[in-house]
Amino acid sequence: MNIKFNPSERPTLGVEIEVQVVDEAGALVTDTAATKILAELGDGPGFKHELLECTVEVITGVCPTVSHIRADLRDKLDQLIEVAGGFGYRIICTGTHPFSAWSDQTVSPDPRYHKLIEDCQWTARRLLIFGVHTHVGLASGEQAIAVGNSLMTFIPHFLALSSSSPYWQGRDTGLASIRSKVFESLPTAGLPYHMENWGQFQRFMRTLIGSGSIRTIREVWWDIRPHPAFGTIELRICDGIPTLDELCSVVALSQSLVVWLAERYDNGLELPQHQAWTVRDNKWRAARWGLDAEIIRDEDGNVMSLRRSLGDLVDTLCPTAEKLGCIDELRGINDILERGTSATRQREVFAESHDLSVVVDALVEETRSGSPRPLPDGDLIGVAPSKGNRLYGE
Repeated sequence: MNIKFNPSERPTLGVEIEVQVVDEAGALVTDTAATKILAELGDGPGFKHELLECTVEVITGVCPTVSHIRADLRDKLDQLIEVAGGFGYRIICTGTHPFSAWSDQTVSPDPRYHKLIEDCQWTARRLLIFGVHTHVGLASGEQAIAVGNSLMTFIPHFLALSSSSPYWQGRDTGLASIRSKVFESLPTAGLPYHMENWGQFQRFMRTLIGSGSIRTIREVWWDIRPHPAFGTIELRICDGIPTLDELCSVVALSQSLVVWLAERYDNGLELPQHQAWTVRDNKWRAARWGLDAEIIRDEDGNVMSLRRSLGDLVDTLCPTAEKLGCIDELRGINDILERGTSATRQREVFAESHDLSVVVDALVEETRSGSPRPLPDGDLIGVAPSKGNRLYGE
């Protein structure tokens, strides 16, 4: 089986975001909302069904810069919010919904999704999760494999920055990202395998397709994967991100880091890499603690603050971001480090209101405005608890 990687001449960008459709009470809609919204939006390429009818995927065009991504997404989100409002719906974007249950949701009409549920059963049926995917153009399959292997080192950085799923069906899970743990239950989701080269990636795909485990490359849902048809490396690590400010900072980090790694590869320089067990442990630490995690920095077991590691990474990537025209967006990472992520802010709102529907209201406003909720008086109060709390409504 020969898989052709369609090379990208430049490090172009594309972003896909999975948004949630909620009702006036804040719950996820359980009717055929996505079908109605998509029919109203027409046949444009920027919107599509996802697994469940409470989800619409918003897709950018191929963009040269992060500022183009912002303009593209702002226009499409404004369209979506207006059309959804005509049906009495509202729009949010986080890794999970704070209190709605997966068992109440309606599956989209696409036969592909019904086949997924038939094949994977409970592990697919409960996928009430929402993510952000970023594509960055690369020049070859070999480059994509080398960059993808190194990007595994930075999985905790992206996961922590985007962490927005502390709640699952009304319970505070004690994690910053429960979405990442739910998604890992699928047979081809989660951490990617380390590949030696493009040929080994092709052999891997030949084995899975030949055995009937998957039908297409699209059914490999790793946190990081090459996308041969687009000629990109795709970062699928992130929770849904509620604000355009934060999303564009994460996209700038994606583009700058991929370009920096690709240039090192082209120049024969060493790329950062961890052993698989270190990658796995660091991903867990980020899912559990978010930005407050301490991650393993070397194979001797020494650790460092993830916040410090992110600050150092931003400093390293600033010259690359300057060349790419996204220096301001990259420096926005420092604002996230100072303010905290959506997981922090959701806990802040709940601590103030003791009402998860108010948390949804705050998320609706963040998605509409494009900026995070202002810091309340005093210090941050939304840090991760040491254990989950009681069920919502108990």
